[in-house]
Amino acid sequence: MDKVSEMYGTNVFNEKTMKERLPKETFKELEKTIQDGKPLNIKIANAVAHAMKVWAIEKGATHFTHWFQPMTGVTAEKHDSFIEPRNDGTVIMSFSGKELIKGEPDASSFPNGGLRATFEARGYTAWDPTSYAFIKDGVLCIPTAFCSYTGFALDKKTPLLRSMEAINKQALRIVKLFGHDDVKSIKTTLGPEQEYFLVDKEYYEQRKDLIYTGRTLFGAMAPKNQEMEDHYFGTIKSRVQKFMNELNEELWKLGISAKTEYNEVAPAQHELAPVFSTTNIAVDHNQLTMEIIQRVAKKHGLVALLHEKPFEGINGSGKHNNWSISTDTGINLLEPGETPSENAQFLLMLAAIIKAVDEHQDLLRLSVATAGNDHRLGANEAPPAIISIFLGDELTSILESIENDTPYIEGEHEYMRIGASVLPNFQKDTTDRNRTSPFAFTGNKFEFRMPGSALSVAQPNIMLNTVIADALQEYADILENAEDFDTTLHQLIQETLRNHKRIIFNGNGYDDSWIEEAKARGLLNLKTTVDALPYSILPENIELFERQGVLSKDEILSRYEIMMEEYTKILNIEALTMVDMAKKQILPSIIRFEKELADTILLKASVSQSLPVGYEASTLEAISNELEQANEALLTLQSDLDKLHAIDNFELAAAYVRDRIIPAMDALRKPCDKLEMLTGSEYWPFPTYGKLLFGII
Repeated sequence: MDKVSEMYGTNVFNEKTMKERLPKETFKELEKTIQDGKPLNIKIANAVAHAMKVWAIEKGATHFTHWFQPMTGVTAEKHDSFIEPRNDGTVIMSFSGKELIKGEPDASSFPNGGLRATFEARGYTAWDPTSYAFIKDGVLCIPTAFCSYTGFALDKKTPLLRSMEAINKQALRIVKLFGHDDVKSIKTTLGPEQEYFLVDKEYYEQRKDLIYTGRTLFGAMAPKNQEMEDHYFGTIKSRVQKFMNELNEELWKLGISAKTEYNEVAPAQHELAPVFSTTNIAVDHNQLTMEIIQRVAKKHGLVALLHEKPFEGINGSGKHNNWSISTDTGINLLEPGETPSENAQFLLMLAAIIKAVDEHQDLLRLSVATAGNDHRLGANEAPPAIISIFLGDELTSILESIENDTPYIEGEHEYMRIGASVLPNFQKDTTDRNRTSPFAFTGNKFEFRMPGSALSVAQPNIMLNTVIADALQEYADILENAEDFDTTLHQLIQETLRNHKRIIFNGNGYDDSWIEEAKARGLLNLKTTVDALPYSILPENIELFERQGVLSKDEILSRYEIMMEEYTKILNIEALTMVDMAKKQILPSIIRFEKELADTILLKASVSQSLPVGYEASTLEAISNELEQANEALLTLQSDLDKLHAIDNFELAAAYVRDRIIPAMDALRKPCDKLEMLTGSEYWPFPTYGKLLFGII
C-alpha cells in the first residue's frame, strides 16, 4: 500500500487540486462560494468545469454524473459521457459550466409524495460546491441537490443545507453577543459511526430473506451467540482484516477519513468510525461509505448487511450521530472549557439544546423512524424509543446550582490508580458513559445514538439543526433587547432548566421503571414508525420548519406520505418473502423429514414390535404439532396480506401493517424456528444462524 498521506484524497477534486489547476482569481471566487455562499457566475463555472474535466480524464474517467440523494435512502446517478461529436466524424471531450451546475433527471420516477405526477417529469439537480467532486468507478461524480420543476425539494441534501443555513444564522447572533465579532460563519460538524455485519457470500445467496430484505425472517438462536462477550474488540480475523484494509484504501482515496475499525459486540458485527467533518460533507461521505463497504465486501467473498436488525436476539446495528457546532475561527461551542460552570456561552448553548430536545422529542424520534429501526430500539445496547438527554454528574450538578441559585463547588480532578506500579496514573473523566441514552453529552459533542445503520444521517441532522436554530433564535431575540445582559442571560438559562429539566435522565434507559417515570414526566414513548411519523404534520411542527426556512408545508406532507408508504412497502416485501420461504422451502423440507421418521417407525415395527421408537414417535408428534401451527399462521398471514393489498389509503395501510401484518409474521416465525430445532440439519433448507454468524474463518 502507498503511504496514506500520498493516497489520501487522490480521487477528489479538493482544495489542493483546485489550487493547482484553477487560475488564482477563479479559485478565490470559488472559495467565496464555498465559504460564504456567494452565487457562482457562469464564467467561473466554465473555468471550474474545464479544470475538473481535464483532471477527471487524466484519472481515466470517461463519464460524469450528478450524484444526488433522493428520498429512496440511497444515492442516484445518471452517467453522461464527455464526448461531443464533430462534423468530421470525430469527437472532442467536452464539459461545460452549465453541465456542471445543472442536470435534469426524471422527477416523477423518484419518491415525491404527490408533488409530481407521472406526466410532470421534469426535475433538476444543482451542484453543491461545498462538497468536493470525486471519481468513483471511472466516473466523475458531482454532489448535487435534487428539486422538482416547481422548486420543491425531492432529496435529503436540500433541506439539510437549508437547516445548516438556519443554525448558522441564529448561532452567529448568539456568539456576537459574547464579543466574537471576528466570526463569519458557524457550521455543525458530524462524525457518524457505521456498524455492519459481514456474512459469507455463499451462505447469503442461499437465503431469500437476506437477498430480498437484508435481514433474517426466520432463524433459531445458535448454541453460542454474544453471551461470552468475546467478540467485542476481539482479534480481527485475517479475512475480515484484508477486507478492512482494502476498504480503508478506497475510502481514503475519496478523502473519507476512516479512522477507527473494530469488532463490535455481536459475532460477525463490525464498526467503522470517521473523523468529524462538516455535516453535509459527512452525510455525503457516509452514503459513500455504505456503498463501498458493500462493494468491497463482495470482492472478498463476503456480504455486508447494513440492516438495523439482521439477526433476532443479538445486537442490532446503529449509526451513532456525533454532533457538534464550531465557528470558522476554531471555537467548538460545545467545549465546556476547564471550568464549565463559568463558561456562560457554553451554558447558553447547552440550555438551547436541552430546550430544543425537550420541546421537539417527537421530531427527533421520527427522524430515525424506519421499519428496520423499530426492531432495534430498546435492547442490546440500542437506546429506547423514549427521548432523553444524558449529561453526567458534573454538568447536571452545575445546572442544578444555576436552577436553584446555589453555589457550585467544583470537585477536584480524580486520577485513576489501577494498582500496578508499572501502569501510569491518568486523569479520570468527570462522568461515565451511558450506552442506553438516546442523546448523550460526551465531552464536546452530543452523541445521538438512535439512528439505525441503514439510515441516511441527513434526516436526524436536519431535525437537530432546525430545532436548535429555533431555540437560539428565541434566545437571541431576548438577549439582543436585554437592558442587563448578564442578569437576563442568567434568568434565561435558569428558566430553561426549570421548564425543561424533565428531559435530563442519567439512569438506566432499559429499566422498566424508566418507562413509568418517563410517562410521569410527560415524555413521549413512540414505539413504532407509525406512531411517530404523524407528528411531522402537526401544525406547530409545520410552522417551525417554515419559520426556519427548512421545509415548506407541501414538502413536509410529501415526506410524511413517502415515509409511511416506505414502511408499508418494506413490511409487505418481508411478509411476502416469509410466505414464499415457508411454502416453498420450510414446510416441504419438514414434510420430507416427517416421512423419514414415519418410515423408520414402520420399518422397526415390521422387524419387531419390541424395537423402541420413542425418539422417532415423540419427534414426529412434536414436528406435526408445530407444522400445523405454522400452516395456520401461514394461512392467516396470506389472508392479512390480501386485505392489506385492498387498502388504498397510505395511513390506514401503515396502521394495518403495524397492527396485523407484523403480529402475523411473528406468529409464523415462532413455530418455524421451533421446527428448525427439531429437524435434522440436512433437511433444513437454508443456512442457520450458526453458519451465518460464525461462518467466516
